[in-house]
Amino acid sequence: MTSMTAVTPAAGLSAPQGLMVAGIDTHKHTHHVAIVDPLGRPVADREFPTTPLGYAGIIDFLRLHGQVDQVGVEGTGSYGAGIARDLSAAGFTVVEVMRQNRQARRLRGKSDPIDAHQAALAVLTGAGATVPKTADGHVESLRILISERRSAAKAKAQTMNQIQALLITAPEPVRTAYRALAGVKLVATLARTRPSAGSGFDPELVARQTLKRLASRYLALQNEIDTIEEQLNPIVRAVNPTLLSLSGVGTVTAATLLVAAGDNPERLATRSSFAALAGVAPLPASSGQRTRHRLSRGGNRQANAALHRIVLLRRRHHEPRTMAYFARRRAEGLTDRDITRCLKRHIANEIYAALLNPGRDNPVGRELRMERQRLGIPISVLAATLSVPYQRLRRLEIGIRADPELEQRATRALTQITTQTAA
Repeated sequence: MTSMTAVTPAAGLSAPQGLMVAGIDTHKHTHHVAIVDPLGRPVADREFPTTPLGYAGIIDFLRLHGQVDQVGVEGTGSYGAGIARDLSAAGFTVVEVMRQNRQARRLRGKSDPIDAHQAALAVLTGAGATVPKTADGHVESLRILISERRSAAKAKAQTMNQIQALLITAPEPVRTAYRALAGVKLVATLARTRPSAGSGFDPELVARQTLKRLASRYLALQNEIDTIEEQLNPIVRAVNPTLLSLSGVGTVTAATLLVAAGDNPERLATRSSFAALAGVAPLPASSGQRTRHRLSRGGNRQANAALHRIVLLRRRHHEPRTMAYFARRRAEGLTDRDITRCLKRHIANEIYAALLNPGRDNPVGRELRMERQRLGIPISVLAATLSVPYQRLRRLEIGIRADPELEQRATRALTQITTQTAA
């Protein structure tokens, strides 16, 4: 009896002329490959191990059955990452396909051959198929480091929470000793303590020993995060210095946005596609005569959080364009929460332009520096004249940060000096 979960090649039918496509159902230890003709009829399928030898076997299998144009791979960011890289290197066009939804699986059943065949059909129809990240450049290194930093930051926050919770329930002498301390000062003080090294059963002694170990763990995690950020900085500058020149964008935020876009950001054809990827594109939720949109809860949530941090930093530093936008939309009756959502969409457009133009620096800052040097004014003197920190002006001049307000003030100051000199 033939299994109902297998996909058998169509017998007695001649394959039409044209390029064939393939689909791969990926797993941790095995990949199942299915090839279909241009009409979607199954040609052949086979299972391979997830080893270098197995990947080579998949490539030989595809070439053995004719001219395969595109290969749909499930999970190119996880189990399918290795085979996607090898297929691209071998000259195949790799397409990322979404896994079947539960409703489709209830109708068609589920097995590795069926899933591989559905992946191939998704490539033919174009439904649920996208261009995957190449994951073979510097951005892949950023992804690894950001993932490591995220776990270290989470563990660091958990450690601080545990210290605070222990101080609430600790014996009164311990609570009294550290009641007035908080944050980094508390951790530094706990790390310097020297509780008895004995193995006594007294809760006060055990609490003091535990607090010291937790503080040491917190400091170790902070050192790990600092090391990761030192490694992130040169990679981000090499990949896209333009992002770092934008207001409110730091090293970690830039790295997060680069990871979301991938090594090939050109795969995102429009600004809307990047906004949808970052979860800031409103989704239509209309019905009948009622037309409305709802907030997107999907997309890359790390990228969404990065855009939110940019808005918060621009508000904190009173970035002129941001403050003007808030004032205008408040006058229209919007709440700050709604304005933030709208502003994240506008910032997504700005980030998208920077992703596609990584080599462009801040020309205004460079021109300011050239004018200041022409006039023979030290940067420290100009900073004192403008009543701003020296480093803030330096970051503007070398293109690390965009600062429209400081640009206008510095330009006016240099113009006045030039006018006075000419007079």
